Formats: sequence, structure tokens, C-alpha cells
Amino acid sequence: MNSQQAKNISKQRRQKRVRIKIHGTAKRPRLSVFRSNTGLYLQLIDDEAGKTVAAAHSREVKNVKKKTEIAEALGKLIAEKAIALKILEVVFDRGGNLYTGRVKAVAEGARAGGLKF
Repeated sequence: MNSQQAKNISKQRRQKRVRIKIHGTAKRPRLSVFRSNTGLYLQLIDDEAGKTVAAAHSREVKNVKKKTEIAEALGKLIAEKAIALKILEVVFDRGGNLYTGRVKAVAEGARAGGLKF
């Protein structure tokens, strides 16, 4: 097994462990983070109904160059969308990613935007 396969297996284990513990409701949806090499996707998910309440993608953020700055602005954007839907509290789902870098910037931006975790 090479190092990339080991890294992917570790991420899948973390993702399963997180998803067992975290569950979103209509009043407190799950803020899911998917991080790719080029973009960042955020979703507010109601797991009881199985529906996505709101979503945001890093392409929606303009005039920002660095990936961590884009992530923080994206966190603020999803917070604005959530507050418009009268959602003030969310459950943070880091999606198996480590809580550092862009994932941490998303969380800080969402908190700055008014969401409570």
C-alpha cells in the first residue's frame, strides 16, 4: 500500500466516525464541508428529511485570491444564507478532513457570520 492509499483509508475512517456521531435536523442542520483540490463545497443538510436546505460553492466568492481567504468568505456566505432561512444553529461536519487550514477557515467564517456550532 502506498502513502496515498493509506491517506485515503484514514480519511474514510475519520469520515465514518464523524457521520455516526453527527446528525442534522430541521432546526439544527448539518453543515457539511467537501474539500477538493480546486474548490470547496458547503451544504446545510436536514438528515431527517434527507434534503439539502442551502448550498454554497467557492466559485460564488469573487475577488479573493488565497484558498483560506476564499474558505472564510464562503463560511460567511453560507451563514448569510442560513440566517435568511432563519437557521441560527448548525452541527459542523468536517467530512473526514482534519480541522486545519481551509476547513478551520470555513468554521471561523461561519461563526463570524452569526452561526452557532
